[in-house]
Amino acid sequence: MNTVPFIARLASALSLAMLAAHVPARPMQPATQPQSTTCPATVPADAHCYNGRDREGAFYWIAIPAHWDRHVLVMHAHGGPEVGAPTLERGAEDLKRWSVMVKAGYAWAGSTYRRGGYGVTMAGEDTERLRRLFVQRFGQPERTILHGQSYGGGVASKAAETYGPVPGERPAYDGVLLTSGVLGGGGNAYDFRLDLRVVYQYVCHNHPRPDEPQYPLWQGLPLGSKLTRAELAARIKACTGVGLPAAQRTPEQQAHLKTILSVVRIPERTLVSHLNWATWLFQDLTQKRLGNRNPFGNAHVVYSGSSDDAALNASVLRYQADPQAVGALAGDSRPTGRLRLPVLTLHAIHDPTAFVELESAYRQIVDSAGASQWLVQNFADESEHSYLSDAEYPALMHALLDWVEHGDRPTPQKVAQLCMQMEPTFGKGCHLRPDYHPAPLATRVPAAGRDD
Repeated sequence: MNTVPFIARLASALSLAMLAAHVPARPMQPATQPQSTTCPATVPADAHCYNGRDREGAFYWIAIPAHWDRHVLVMHAHGGPEVGAPTLERGAEDLKRWSVMVKAGYAWAGSTYRRGGYGVTMAGEDTERLRRLFVQRFGQPERTILHGQSYGGGVASKAAETYGPVPGERPAYDGVLLTSGVLGGGGNAYDFRLDLRVVYQYVCHNHPRPDEPQYPLWQGLPLGSKLTRAELAARIKACTGVGLPAAQRTPEQQAHLKTILSVVRIPERTLVSHLNWATWLFQDLTQKRLGNRNPFGNAHVVYSGSSDDAALNASVLRYQADPQAVGALAGDSRPTGRLRLPVLTLHAIHDPTAFVELESAYRQIVDSAGASQWLVQNFADESEHSYLSDAEYPALMHALLDWVEHGDRPTPQKVAQLCMQMEPTFGKGCHLRPDYHPAPLATRVPAAGRDD
C-alpha cells in the first residue's frame, strides 16, 4: 500500500503539475546502481562511499561509517536551488560539508535533485526516491532522519508532511532536522527579494540600465539576456561601492548603499548574493516554472528607512501578484503545518541569508494546524548560514533520536547541554541560546500591501 495519504498525494501532484506545466519533458535517464568510490577528504578514512545517478537524472552520494549497524540513516536535502544542471561534484560538496554526520556514526545519503531551478515538491520526491534506493541496496535502517539545510529545509518541511507516518505502516522518516531553513513557503522566503530589486533600481537605475530593454523586475531577467554574474557585480560596485574598501567609496556610493541596506534590511556582505537570487532564481521561477506569471506583489507596501521615504514610495516600481502564480508557488512550497513526527530546527540568530524570523512564520503555521507538540526550535548566537558549529549538529541528532525512540521531547536547554557534552569529541563551538525567541516575520519584511 502507498504510504502517502490520498489528500497529500493529490495536493503534491497538483502543485507539481502547476510548476512543471511550462517545462519541456525530459527524457528518462538510465539509472546506475551505487558504485563504490573514494570518499571526499573530510569524511572519516574508514567510511565507505558510493555514488550514482537515479532514473530521473539526479546524482547522489552515499556514505556509510565503517561499523555502521543499520541504526540511523540521515537523508539530506540540500540548499540552493542552483539554476544550472545537477552535477556529481555538487553532491560531493554536500557530503564534505556534512561529514560531521558520518563522524557521529550515521549513514548519510544526499541527492542533487533531478534538475536545477525551483521545485520544492520535486526535490522532496527525489530525496524520497534515494531513500528507497538506499533501503534496496543497503537494507532498512532502524531509524531514518530527514535533514534539510537552507532551501532544503523548505524541501524537508514539505516532505515531512507528504511522506509522514501512516497508522499501521512503517514510516519513511522517523524525525526531521531543519537547519538554517528557508521555511514557510516561497512567498514568505522571497518577497523581500522583490523589495530588493525595486529599491535597488530606484537607487541605482542600472539593473536594467536605461539603454537596455526594460522588463518587470519580478521576472528576474529576460530569458535571452546575456548578463553574467560578474557583470551584475560590476554594476553593483559602480553604484554602491560594494567590492571596494569603505574608505575608497564616494559619498554618493555610500549614500546609495546605506539606502538599500536600511530599507531592505540585509547586511552588506550578502547584497550581491541576494541580487543574484533575485535575478537568476526569479528568472527560473517566474518564467520556467510559473509560465511567466508573478507570485510576488508590492502594490501597496510602504517602505521605510531611506532619507526620503515619501519620494521612495512615490517612485518605486510596483507590481501586483498573479493569484494563480501565488497559489502554484504556495502549493509547491508552503507546508500545512500538520506534523505527525518530531521536528527540530536550528537557526543562526544573525543568519544573513534566511532570516531567523522565518522560524516565526513556520511556528505560526504549525501552531495554526494544532501540531505545536511536534516542533522544537533552537537558535544559535551566530551569523552564518551555510554551516554553523560542528558540535551543534550531533547534539541536535542525539536529542531528536531520544525524542523518536523514547518520547523524550527535548527542550532548547537540553539541546544546549548536549552540545556542551559533544565539544570534547567535535570541538568547541556551542553558541545555542535556549532563551531566544525570534520576532514575527512582518517586523523584518513588510507584509501589508502585498495582496491588495
